[in-house]
Amino acid sequence: MAKSSMSQFEPLPFDAVVYRALLRKQWIDEDTNRVKADAYFLRASEPGLSVNLASVCSPEECAGLFRKCYGIASLEVGRIREIGLDVEQDLVNHANIVGLPYREDNLALAERLAGLLAKRSHIVWPPR
Repeated sequence: MAKSSMSQFEPLPFDAVVYRALLRKQWIDEDTNRVKADAYFLRASEPGLSVNLASVCSPEECAGLFRKCYGIASLEVGRIREIGLDVEQDLVNHANIVGLPYREDNLALAERLAGLLAKRSHIVWPPR
């Protein structure tokens, strides 16, 4: 896999935290209040999974960026890297989780990685 060196940002530290906006109600298990793997599948038009940097954006501010947001999940960059993925910053407050396959290309791997990301994430801003 080719690494992009086009980024104007330094690699994020291992202990950096990113937020994934939960934009669909079905991405949250109502019984356990845990994030479902569905929140971590890459869509065909995306270069990576969109996340916001916790260092510059509170969970409430992150939720406010979207018309409808059902929750905000936090993930530690180091825990993402542990499973062979990375987080590349592309804006002051935004990054992408990269290295995920598209479901169409490798369903088994996409499901496994989405499940691992879901297990590593915690809802920090529940819907009201």
